[in-house]
Amino acid sequence: MAKIKTSFFCQNCGSQYAKWQGQCNACKEWNTIVEEVIQKEEKTSWKPTSEVKKAPKPLKIAEIDSSQEVRLDTLDGELNRVLGGGIVPGSLILLGGEPGIGKSTLLLQISLKLPYKTLYVSGEESQKQIKMRAERITSKDDNCYILTETKTQNIFRQIQEIEPEIVIIDSIQTLHTDYIESTAGSISQIRECTAELIKFAKETNVPVILIGHITKEGTIAGPKILEHMVDTVLQFEGDRNHVYRILRSLKNRFGSTAELGIYEMQGSGLREVSNPSEILLSHREEELSGTAIASTLEGMRPLVIEIQALVSTAVYGTPQRSTTGYNAKRLNMLLAVLEKRAGFRLGTKDVFLNVTGGISVDDPAIDLAVVASILSSNEDIAVGKDVCFAGEVGLSGEIRPVNRVEQRIQEAEKLGFATIFVSKYNKISIKNSLIKIVLVSKIEEVVAHLFG
Repeated sequence: MAKIKTSFFCQNCGSQYAKWQGQCNACKEWNTIVEEVIQKEEKTSWKPTSEVKKAPKPLKIAEIDSSQEVRLDTLDGELNRVLGGGIVPGSLILLGGEPGIGKSTLLLQISLKLPYKTLYVSGEESQKQIKMRAERITSKDDNCYILTETKTQNIFRQIQEIEPEIVIIDSIQTLHTDYIESTAGSISQIRECTAELIKFAKETNVPVILIGHITKEGTIAGPKILEHMVDTVLQFEGDRNHVYRILRSLKNRFGSTAELGIYEMQGSGLREVSNPSEILLSHREEELSGTAIASTLEGMRPLVIEIQALVSTAVYGTPQRSTTGYNAKRLNMLLAVLEKRAGFRLGTKDVFLNVTGGISVDDPAIDLAVVASILSSNEDIAVGKDVCFAGEVGLSGEIRPVNRVEQRIQEAEKLGFATIFVSKYNKISIKNSLIKIVLVSKIEEVVAHLFG
């Protein structure tokens, strides 16, 4: 019998220790180190049916085949956009998100639509439960196989029999292997099961999609090395009180990490939102103070979002600064610029800022819209519903140019806006545009245009 020894792992960051201690030296968390049984025996779980390949030989970079890898179309436009055009064969994709946000629904819906033979492995639900969800989604497909199993050896045995083209695991925290004697969900089990799936994916060129649980801090549960091992990390986020869900790419070896996909949660599953600008704008008839429209970009996709601000007299001694979907430190910087450069006395007032639609935006090009909404609320004068903004505000009060401004202008024009404020330092070559482009260089000019 192989010699079995124990080791101590931090359940927060995955650091290994020879003996127990109260605080982890790496992440500084207390009481997160637990003892796990590990087995130092070289074994392989995935055994390909073909003969073992020879060891790869080094090649000159000019000899490597640079032909474009054929991607697998998911028949889901939003997922294809976030992944960079589709699923790369042999890749490992990790999808994380809060409980009940719709991770399982999204992947089951995609697996039912895929034109490829798909194996959906669930360690959390029975086959009847998955069947009920599939009937609610109202998608019929003969290429999807459902397996309820948590032991990796049994999963690989079924994979050899079915020979699927895509494997979906729900979730990685429920799997366990015989070669590690700790419980399912522990650091050792997650790391070993992921390593077995990576070896299977690379040797067979079959892509694997994993669902991962997240901690209360919002990070994916398990060791941080898990995110380094996989090829793509996707985050499925949103408020369960709202119907819209956002799919972001946190890491992508085969595409951009700036892309964003938007879904609407319905009773029949998740619906793709092809024009997100319409859902991110409030539909109102009367003009209200404290709102401004910003033209922003998420990856290659232009978005038009609404910024809402409320400025009121501070009831308590210390003014409040509260933001939703926007960086609070950035808001404090803009308020300081308004007070120093534009002469607005906001130091004794509460300022609340909200980005509608439940999304978070870190594009500096929405600075000008934030400033306009704050001044609109402070003066109690509404900004026109057909006015849009795209500009970054500097510390000296200048309006700085933003990238791909022409794409932002075209998106605003397409949605029917009549005027857009941009920096005069932007090089714009658009001709015969129906939208009026106002070029500004300082905050004072914006104030003069909006409030006289």
